[in-house]
This record gives sequence, C-alpha cells and structure tokens, in this order.
Amino acid sequence: MTMRTYSPEERFVATQLARADLYEFSRWMFVQRKGFIWNRAPHHKIICDALMRVFRGECKRLIINVPPRYSKTELAVINFMAWALGKVPDSEFIHTSYSGKLASKNAFQTRDLVLSQAYHEIFPELVLRHDSKAKDDWKTTAGGCVYAVGDGGTITGYGAGKQRPGFGGAIIIDDPHKADEARSEVIRKGVIDWFQNTLESRKNGPETPIILIMQRLHEDDLAGWLLKGGNGETWENVVIPALQEDGTALWPAKHTVEALRIMQNAAPYMFAGQYQQRPSPAEGGVFKPDNLVTVDAIPAGVVEWVRAWDLAAAIDGDYTAGPKLGKLPDGRYIIADMVRDRMAPDDRDKVMKNTAERDGTGTKISIPQDPGQAGKTQVLDLTRKLAGFSVSSSPESGDKVTRAEPFASQVNVGNVLMLRAPWNQALIDEMRMFPNGSHDDQVDGLSRAFSVFIDNNFGMLDYLAQLAAQKAATQTGP
Repeated sequence: MTMRTYSPEERFVATQLARADLYEFSRWMFVQRKGFIWNRAPHHKIICDALMRVFRGECKRLIINVPPRYSKTELAVINFMAWALGKVPDSEFIHTSYSGKLASKNAFQTRDLVLSQAYHEIFPELVLRHDSKAKDDWKTTAGGCVYAVGDGGTITGYGAGKQRPGFGGAIIIDDPHKADEARSEVIRKGVIDWFQNTLESRKNGPETPIILIMQRLHEDDLAGWLLKGGNGETWENVVIPALQEDGTALWPAKHTVEALRIMQNAAPYMFAGQYQQRPSPAEGGVFKPDNLVTVDAIPAGVVEWVRAWDLAAAIDGDYTAGPKLGKLPDGRYIIADMVRDRMAPDDRDKVMKNTAERDGTGTKISIPQDPGQAGKTQVLDLTRKLAGFSVSSSPESGDKVTRAEPFASQVNVGNVLMLRAPWNQALIDEMRMFPNGSHDDQVDGLSRAFSVFIDNNFGMLDYLAQLAAQKAATQTGP
C-alpha cells in the first residue's frame, strides 16, 4: 500500500498535535514510518493517557497490565521515551526487561526513531551526541540519556530522572518476568530482589517516576508484589484485559471473541494471567470451587473418614493443613473439617494428636513422608505420637497439579460436599487460585486424603474408568 501524500498544512497540523500529545505522536509516527494507518484500539489511548499523567507529574508510580503483543512496548517504551526526550531533551531514562537483549533492542529502536526525518519535523531541537553509537547507551547533546539493561544487570554509574521540578526522565520496566519462568519462586524472588536492591536505587531523586508495564504471570510476580505494598509505595494500576467484562474483545483486529474463548479453554492459567491480568481463572483452573455443594449438616451413613496432613517446614511461610474428608454411601465425598495454622513443630504435633483424639479411632490418618532419612525419622516420630490410631504415610509423587487432578475432577462434577464453616472461604479462594496462588496446603491435604480412598476402595485403574464414564456422561448429557 502506498502512503498518501500529505499537504504542507496537514503535515503542520499533524506535527503540532504529535508534539503536544503522546497518542497523536504515536499515530503520526506509525503512518510515517510504516506507510499505512495504525489499526488502533481503545487501550492504545488508555496507555498513552496514563503515560501522559506520568509526564505531567500527576503519577509517580504506574503499573500497566496489558496482554502480550498489544503494542505495549512500542507505546510505553519506544514512543514514550522518544516523545519525552523531544519535550525535555535532558531527560534521563533507564529501561529494563527480563532480557538484556530485548532491552537493548528497545533502546536501539528508540534511537532509530529519534534519528528519523519524521521525528525531526516534530522535535527539531533534539540532537544526539556524535559518540552515541551504542544500542543500549546513548545520549543527547542536552544531557539526556537512555540506558538499557536486563534484569540482574549492572547499572553502576547510571541514574534516572533530574532532581528538579517537572519531568526529567524515568525508570521504565517492560515485562520483568519471562513467561515460562514466572512459576519459579526462586526466579520471581530474584527479580524482586534486583528491583529492591539495584533498580530502585538508580532514581536520582524520590520524584523520579517508575513505570512498570507487563502481562500478569503469577499472583506474586513483580506487579503483584508491588500492588500488595511490597516496596511501601502506592501504585496506580491500569488493568487492560483482552476479554472485556461485557464479553467483547478489546482489540478485535488482533483477537476476536471467538479466538479469545478458544485460547481461554485451551490454556486457562495462561489466559487468566497473560490476557485477563488475573493470575488465575475467575472460575478456577484445576478446581471449579463454585461446584462445591455446601451443606449445613453431615449426611448420615458416612462410609469412611480420612484426615490427611500437609506439613509446613517453618512457621513464617506455609501453613500446616489437615482436612477431614469423608466418603458417602452414594459415592459422593464431604469435606467436614479443616485444621490450618502456622505452627512450630512441637505445637503442630500437639494439634495433630488433639485432632486425632477428637476425630476418634474410626478416622484414618495420612501423612506425607519427605525424601531422605530426615523424612523417615519425622514419620516414625509422628506415628509414635499418634499411637492407637490408624496412621499411614507415603512420599509425594508427581507434581502438585497431577496429584490434585483426581480430587479436582470430583469437585468439578459436583460430587463433593462441604460442611458450612468459617474455614470455607479460605479453601474456596485457594482452590480458585491453584496452582498459581501463594498457598496450596489445603489442596495438597485434600489430594492426599482422596488418594487414600482411591488406593483403598477400588484402585487407580478402576477410578480412571469411573472418571472416564463421568466425563462421557457430562459431554453427552441425559
């Protein structure tokens, strides 16, 4: 497609609008550089307006959550840095991403844009220093600069922002987490530690803005940590889901509603975080907790009871949880009780003993056995303390999602009851967030309890056959 010719009057108006407003700048530069009109969507202006608030000093801490490949880098990194440098040529920027190579590429594209003829028409006063050849480190003759670095990289000797009234630069973070590494607590914590210990200290003053633009990947990713008050500051959060609350698509030219629904059904965890900016499906992923049947009393005739435990190693992180699960004569199950607290080992052991005495000898007890000699010693010690009760132990096998799926299938088809109690909501919330939530102790305990019924009553092969029959019945209907 050949770009149409604009009259001198049209070019003058367009360049003046571009000089005054980031959104108009993005529109004009797109058509000038690409040769065709930008296929715009409402979120493009939402992003630009938020960045303009930062430029005007109305916002110092901004998080924008938006799906991948929805123009976020072009707008919030490349265009914003170029436009702001045109307005304030001595602005100092530090730009970072999970990959140093990507950050360097973004800085280079900004430099390339600044050197274009179309940009010079808008901001003729901006000039780069003759020695600004590096992709990831270049400067203006007015004293402005752009420095790009990956997470974990060195920023010694560089700072962002001027210590004066008005805009003077910013720290811009674009996708600090790599999507396929975001579930690793160690890697997530490494990103957050680098932000705290290295990146934040690169502000030349407390008023230097920080902009984080990213797709949500986990409840405790950098955005989640900051929004929970992780660094003690208040952040403005602009949330832009691909599938809108009214059921329409944010950017139909990119993804239609039908395409989004297919993606949602195929990969609910990925879609919930990356495309909806909620790091877990609203209706639940592995578990559909809305299908739990809440009852006010335990039905008569429970065939078997199991109290299974998920044991925390420390008192300042995970919980110790001990759900009580029963099997009814009609093949359904009921969650009748939940013990859950952060406890030191001695207190935990007392709680387990007291709970066993309350349950009675008719309730089986299942505890996990950690690998190694220490795990065997712990199981032996707990078994002795629970003398007189039916206690079994086994190591955990497979990942936690695989372990949870058999019980989740029963929850999801409405085959599990739950006794109404104060602990219900915490369990529902954990199920809804699983496996992306901060805690999974209750789910792990219930998975263990259900595995006892599978092993004792009809074996795994029979269970899988029953599950297949249930799925077939659900798909075909009555």
